[in-house]
Amino acid sequence: MRHFTIVFLLLVCSGSALRAQFNTNRLPTGGGGGNASMQRDTTKHDHEPDTLTLRFRYLDEPTDFMIDSTISDFQLNYLRVPATYMTLGNNGNAARNLLLSPRMTPGFDAGFHAFDVYGYNHDNARFYNTNRPYSELGYLIGAKQEQMINLMHTQNRGEKFNFSFAYRKVNSPGFYRNQATNHDNYNVTANYNSQNKRYHIFGSYYLNKLNGGENGGIQNPADLYDPELTQLRLIPTNLGGGGAQNTSSLFNTSIATKNDYQEASILLRQQYDWGKGDTIHVNDTTDIYKFDPLFRVEHTFSYTQNTYDYVDSAPDSTWYADHYGFGIPEGGTDTVYTRHQWRTISNDVSVMQFPVRGNTAHFIKLGGGLDNIAGRFQADTISFMNFRIHGEYRNKTRNQRWDLQAKGEFYVLGENAGDYFVMGRLSRYLNETLGNVSLMAMNVNKEPSYVYRYFGSNQHVPWQNLNLDKENVTQIQFRADNKKLKYNVTANYYLFNKYTYFRSFTQSEQFAGLFNLLQLVAYKRLDLGNFTFDGDAAFQQIAGDAPVNVPAFWARLRMAYTARLFKNLNLYTGLEGKYNTPYYADDYSPVIGQFVYQNQQQFDNMPEVAAFVHFRIKSFTAYVRAENLNSFLWDYNFYAPLYPSNDFGVRVGLRWWFVN
Repeated sequence: MRHFTIVFLLLVCSGSALRAQFNTNRLPTGGGGGNASMQRDTTKHDHEPDTLTLRFRYLDEPTDFMIDSTISDFQLNYLRVPATYMTLGNNGNAARNLLLSPRMTPGFDAGFHAFDVYGYNHDNARFYNTNRPYSELGYLIGAKQEQMINLMHTQNRGEKFNFSFAYRKVNSPGFYRNQATNHDNYNVTANYNSQNKRYHIFGSYYLNKLNGGENGGIQNPADLYDPELTQLRLIPTNLGGGGAQNTSSLFNTSIATKNDYQEASILLRQQYDWGKGDTIHVNDTTDIYKFDPLFRVEHTFSYTQNTYDYVDSAPDSTWYADHYGFGIPEGGTDTVYTRHQWRTISNDVSVMQFPVRGNTAHFIKLGGGLDNIAGRFQADTISFMNFRIHGEYRNKTRNQRWDLQAKGEFYVLGENAGDYFVMGRLSRYLNETLGNVSLMAMNVNKEPSYVYRYFGSNQHVPWQNLNLDKENVTQIQFRADNKKLKYNVTANYYLFNKYTYFRSFTQSEQFAGLFNLLQLVAYKRLDLGNFTFDGDAAFQQIAGDAPVNVPAFWARLRMAYTARLFKNLNLYTGLEGKYNTPYYADDYSPVIGQFVYQNQQQFDNMPEVAAFVHFRIKSFTAYVRAENLNSFLWDYNFYAPLYPSNDFGVRVGLRWWFVN
């Protein structure tokens, strides 16, 4: 009865509220609270001195985006982690999405994704175009010496060349022992157009240094209520309690037991166009050269090297014997160490035709790619190649009403031969009242990630599972977006065949049967005078006896007072609550860095509550938040078996942007 009451109250307060956007690869640029963008979008060529025009694009996406300056969603816009993600308790720890979001990409995959949400990649790299240099600076300080730094700068050098640089630092010792995180993420992009606008080059480089402390959870949940343990950091944990201790400062952090991931990649894309050019006379002193491509040749080169390490310099023999089947030599001084290192060199050649002059969002693209992949482990090496072909048809009409996309990729030869991906999507903007609706269907057939098939360390013979077939996942999606009525709704239907998962800390398995998942996700914003109600919610239902556990219902509600005060002060202050219904939360295996299916312990969590004051004064934004207010009212929530929530804490996040 209590759960029904909580769900009912959240739904009523949200005003039929639900939100459909929870994609972590490319962060969206919309939202509520304050103005929608920090710049005026103009196509004039004679910009006024105080006018900033700043746009960016992603690879393979012909649509322009604008930077989001809204102040409502601290989780997404500042932390860059969607609200549906659940960490193991600390900012930067291993995280998973409470809304099932399977990897829908064919081809080789190493399989280490527990820290993906914190890093950069080529898919979320931004290629800017701006008429004035633009910079951002962000700094956050929180409880237990948590700190974050965000830096970004972009500028054009003339009309032909732009570069950008971004850096993100996450350093958080956490509330519990050996929970510290220390991430450094770098991203550099550049794009160049030749004088005659026929030749283009795009460059993207990222480096993710991800260090996540692993404590294996607390030893005894009853310790949370022991009056002699006056701080959470005094509670014994399964890992990190030996002789080696952590040291933590913003730029000098040592973590004794951790997953240490380093991901680095560079991508270069070159394009050469054939088409028609015209000189447009603007006025007596200005002529503009306009070039419309009709045919394009494109080459993409990428080099990626990823290293995934686990290290425990003071291991506990009993815990490893119970969970991984190996003990530590007498004295416990030997280090537990694993390393999976992968190197991928890719070359891709494509040709494109643009049927309608002046519309580069209408094209046909055909191509093929060759991937050379090499892996190095504790005592083994492997190398193989993949040859793939791909094609795409895209037609986004110039009136922005229709958007049709059909895309496919097939692995012809190599280790992943037989993998494929097909997708079709149709989007239609109806009108201002009805908004935009889209329908999408996707099917992927893929080899399971390599970590399911092989894993080795310095303490045991490698675990192997060579009896895995290809996975097949189908997704059908309907989506509706309405800016006028301030809502969006997404319905996803997934069909899984040969679903692969970890059933224990070391053993992978494949579900033999079919099962499906219905997922409804939505958002609604309701403004009543100066009061704003933002509601996100999701419903998930699995049909079939599947080894997948997700909460049936998840919701977030923000109730805030919004106002513009003293001409330049945009204020957004109120309460935020998150809740999900009881479910069997996945366990976590630190050595292999994977979430593990379990059906023995169900978690009946209470809502998480925070009070906040967000405000913006011109180019300065501040987020002041009192989080985990629920710790004064209810018992500790659990994110996974033996991983409890934090105590009350205060965060202050600051953000400045500068136009030079």
